Amino acid sequence: MKGIETRSIAALRLNHPETTPLPLQLPPKFSYLRSQNHRLMNVLIIGSGGREHALAWKIAQSPLLDQLFVAPGNAGTNDIATNIPVGVTDFDRIKKAVLENNIGLVVVGPEAPLVAGIHDFFLADADLAEVPVIGPDRKGALLEGSKDFAKAFMTRYGIPTGRYQSFGSGQVNDAEVYLGTMQPPYVLKADGLAAGKGVLILDDYETARHELGLMLEGKFGLASETVVIEEHLSGVELSVFVLTDGDSYVVLPEAKDYKRIGEGDTGLNTGGMGAVSPVPFADKAFMKKVEDRIIRPTVEGLKKEHIVYKGFIFIGLMNVNSDPFVIEYNVRLGDPETEVVMPRVDADFLELLVATGEGKLAHKAIRTDPRTACTVMLVSGGYPGSYEKGKVIGGLDDTPGSIVFHAGTTMKDKVPVTAGGRVLAVTSYGRSMDEALDVSYRNAEKITFDGKYYRKDIGFDIG
Repeated sequence: MKGIETRSIAALRLNHPETTPLPLQLPPKFSYLRSQNHRLMNVLIIGSGGREHALAWKIAQSPLLDQLFVAPGNAGTNDIATNIPVGVTDFDRIKKAVLENNIGLVVVGPEAPLVAGIHDFFLADADLAEVPVIGPDRKGALLEGSKDFAKAFMTRYGIPTGRYQSFGSGQVNDAEVYLGTMQPPYVLKADGLAAGKGVLILDDYETARHELGLMLEGKFGLASETVVIEEHLSGVELSVFVLTDGDSYVVLPEAKDYKRIGEGDTGLNTGGMGAVSPVPFADKAFMKKVEDRIIRPTVEGLKKEHIVYKGFIFIGLMNVNSDPFVIEYNVRLGDPETEVVMPRVDADFLELLVATGEGKLAHKAIRTDPRTACTVMLVSGGYPGSYEKGKVIGGLDDTPGSIVFHAGTTMKDKVPVTAGGRVLAVTSYGRSMDEALDVSYRNAEKITFDGKYYRKDIGFDIG
C-alpha cells in the first residue's frame, strides 16, 4: 500500500525485551531455513486483536523476517510492524497489499476470512498462488464454520465427543422430541458462525424448547438455519493447539481460558477474560490420550478427505474423569490463549510457519518454556454489553515484567485509545501460576482507562 511507512526488523522496538523467552540466536535444532540459505521474507498477519499482536510479537523475533505487516492491526502492532488499513475479508485489497509489499507468507488470525475462503482465493489467483497461506481452505474451515460438519467429522473418525443430533428449520417437532431425551443443562448450538453468540446452555427444558424454536426461526440469521442439540459434558475445559501442514503436526503449549465476565465463572460469556498455561491436569498421560484419541485421528481424517489444511487446529476439550472429549474445533488460534501460548513457544515460530506452508513440518520439533504464563484481560466498562470507545489509555510504559498485548485499541492523535470490548491482555511469566498472576495483576492495576474492568480470580479452579 503506497504511502505506508515500512519498518525494517532491525528497527523494531519490542515491548519489554527483557521478558523475551528466546534469544535471536536460535539453537542449531531450529536452523533449517538458514542452513538452506532461505532469503529474508516479508510477512503479513491478518487480524486486529490480541491474538494477532501476540503472533506479531513472536514472529518479530525471527532472524528470518525482513518486514512485518498487519492488516488492519491495532495500536500494539503499530509499534512492531506496519499496519495496513484493510478489512480481514476484503480479499481484493489484501491481494493488492500482498503484491505491493512483496509478501512471502500470509498468516490468517481470525476465523471469518478462513470460512469465507481466503486460502481458496489465493490458490485460484495466478498472482497469489505461490504465496503460502497459514490457514485451511474453505472446506477445512468448516470444522469451525459448521458445528454439524464438525460433529459428523468426529463421528466418522471415532473422535470422542458428546452425543448430538442436528435439525433444520422444518424439523421443529423432531428437534423438541430429541431435546426431551437429553438431561439438563441443554446445549443448543447454531450451526454457523454467530459472532460468538450462537451457543446456549440452559438449565430449564421449557426455556430450552422456546430458544430452540427461536433459533430455528432465524434468531441468529443463516447461522441457525441448522441447530445442533448436544449432550452437556461436565468437567474442566482445556484448549489444545496444533500446527499442521496437512500431513505432520506439532503440538503447541496447552492453555485454559476463562469466558465468563464475572468472578467464579458467573455472568455472561465473553471472548475471554484471561488464560493460563500450562494447565496442571494436562500431564504427559492425559496429553498422550489427547494425541492418540483426538489429534492424530483429526489430522488423518483431514488427509483422508483431501482437505487442504496448512494451519492451526484449536481443539476445545473437556476433561471428563481424566478422559478428553472434544467440545469444538476452531481453525485458528484462540484469544486470549495465544497471549499465553506464544510466550511459552521456545522456537523460531516463523521457521515453523514457513515449514508448514512448504509441507516440511515432518522433521520439526518444538520446545516449551517451562515457566508459567498468565494473562489478565482488561475490558471496557459495560462489556460484553454496550460500552464506549475512544478512552485514553495510560500506564503502558510502567508494566515491568509483563508483556502487554493490545486487543481492542487504536491510535488517536498519536495516543492509544480503546476501540473494543476487550482492550488489553497483560501477560507475565512466573515459576508458578500464583507468581505469574501476581505480576499481571500488579501491572493491570497500573494501566488506566475510563471504565477499566478485569477479573481478579483467573486460575481460581486449577490453582
